[in-house]
Amino acid sequence: MGDKHVVRFEPVGIEIEVDEDTNILRAAAEQGVQLMHGCKEGQCSACKSFVLEGEDIEYDSYSTFALPDYEKEEGQTLLCRAHAYEDLVIELTNYDEEVIRSGLPLKRGVVEVVENNEVTRDMRHLVVKLVEPEEIKFFPGQYVDFVIPGTEETRSFSLANTPNRDGLMEFVIKIYPGGLFGEFLAQKVQIGDQLNIEAPFGTFTLRENRYSDLVFVGGGAGMAPVLSLLRSMAERGVERNARFYYGARTADDLCFSDEIAALAGKLPKGLTYVPALSEPDGAPWDGETGFVTDVVKAKESGLEGVDAYVCGPPPMVDAAIATLTALGVREENIFYDKFTTTGEQEDGS
Repeated sequence: MGDKHVVRFEPVGIEIEVDEDTNILRAAAEQGVQLMHGCKEGQCSACKSFVLEGEDIEYDSYSTFALPDYEKEEGQTLLCRAHAYEDLVIELTNYDEEVIRSGLPLKRGVVEVVENNEVTRDMRHLVVKLVEPEEIKFFPGQYVDFVIPGTEETRSFSLANTPNRDGLMEFVIKIYPGGLFGEFLAQKVQIGDQLNIEAPFGTFTLRENRYSDLVFVGGGAGMAPVLSLLRSMAERGVERNARFYYGARTADDLCFSDEIAALAGKLPKGLTYVPALSEPDGAPWDGETGFVTDVVKAKESGLEGVDAYVCGPPPMVDAAIATLTALGVREENIFYDKFTTTGEQEDGS
């Protein structure tokens, strides 16, 4: 363990103690302070903040696309990569005070595999049951870190279900050739196997203090957190208009369509589901075609006052944010989760 220093977050006025050996984001999470974040790997820039006071900061490796050198020289930082070597004052440039103060402490646990089924040609529905501890609390839309057996590496996957008393956790995971967890899941995982996890992470959660219409945009395994939010809304009878645009390559890449149709009947104000195929390949299809962001642009007009939730691969997320802001959604009302890659091609949230 290294020396400890105090890090103060403005404008919320929250202070935490941070060990030099622990990055600032993780130290905050361990103390129940839920700062905005995405990949935790220095790739997505969701945790980018500004250093107001203090200079002695060391960094783990990160992508200069997330933090270019000129931004670092101006005082910006990535909290998931930054280690404090003196007391710091950090200005949060992307934050939600409701989320920060409702953070849940991180817990490590062991889960047992209950189901591991193909839902498309390259995505699997993984269901696990908590063995220990008795409970790990999470909010719909958050994600879990899995430890890859035989290694010290982890991969992150969004929960598709809602909190429950049975200790069940569901995931929709894309299988990439060469992906450490993906190939392990596709070739080695058996029912009854036990895996180590840590949770909860992520801030892709429904803002409960708002009543505006909702637009969800997802692609690939981005189905998981959106499904979690929709299931939660249906369970609780949330009265908000909702539309869900989902991008896939072909009709064979669509999944959970029947459940989404059923959820539309359970939500008090309904749900409009718009799947879009980018490569329909001439197969019979009477739905939307093209990139999902182009479909959003074509079907929506003014989106002023709307809350938008976007989840999927970075290019899709970036394109969706640009489209949504052009249609009138305020940037602070766009909540997103970029499924970045770690090392080998691997889906993470």
